Amino acid sequence: MAKRILFFIAIMIACCAPSLAQQKIKHVVLIGVDGMGAYAFKKAKLPVMQSMMANGSWSLEARTVLPSASAANWASMNMGAGPELHGFTTWGSKSPDMPSRVLDEYGMFPSIAGLLRKSRPESEIGFIYEWDGIGYLFPKAAVNKDLNCDGDVALTNAVVDYIETKKPNYLFVHLHDVDSVGHTVGHDTPEYYASVERTDAHIGEILKSIERAGIADETLVLVTADHGGINNGHGSTTMVEMQIPWIVTGPGIRKNHQIQESIMTFDTAATIAAALKLKAPQVWIGRPVRSIFGK
Repeated sequence: MAKRILFFIAIMIACCAPSLAQQKIKHVVLIGVDGMGAYAFKKAKLPVMQSMMANGSWSLEARTVLPSASAANWASMNMGAGPELHGFTTWGSKSPDMPSRVLDEYGMFPSIAGLLRKSRPESEIGFIYEWDGIGYLFPKAAVNKDLNCDGDVALTNAVVDYIETKKPNYLFVHLHDVDSVGHTVGHDTPEYYASVERTDAHIGEILKSIERAGIADETLVLVTADHGGINNGHGSTTMVEMQIPWIVTGPGIRKNHQIQESIMTFDTAATIAAALKLKAPQVWIGRPVRSIFGK
């Protein structure tokens, strides 16, 4: 009987303890590609992201929240819940269009940045973004680096410099070229796929900077998007607008693993919180994608 009790205690400890992968992760870089629908992976040549998929876990069936528009989804990605709770409901919401269900000490709906600052005040936290609308979707008082760049080339250079000099514990990166081309020329066009390929190269430069900074063996990198698109727009309920890629690599992350679970964009925040061992607030509805954490 005593052996049986000890056996069950050991199982309980193993189930509740953080995985070895989570214990190693000290840095997270979340790269959001504005307007990159999952369908782009069928026609564009993407050696960097394809390599990430081979060396990590991935899904091309993650979904946006509704509407399939920018602010609503960037907020959900960082806030672990949908518009119904955080209140950012439109493409360009600069403040909640309906009252946030809960406010944190920064007067905003709880976010990754706020949770990390509260849990580990010494953390280096940055937001570097091309679209100025991102600047309304995170608690500025909680971050060390708040930079709005003009164009993805300048942005990538700024991200590389920040990673190599500051080694951030959490960095949100927003790339905008793909969305710009989708609106001006159109989605599912040669120009659109060329923009996705340019973005793939930018991601490659960011990955190299993580290596040069000497933090690659402690860094989780997650690439996803806020929405796809159709014709020259987005915001509706077609799958080319709502289905987005979700690719993650890092220490202990399962390799060449196609994720079978359902993923919503607010699960991104929950997964990052789990990786950084942060306690998710009760108001979050996002769930960590735990199958990515290999043995």
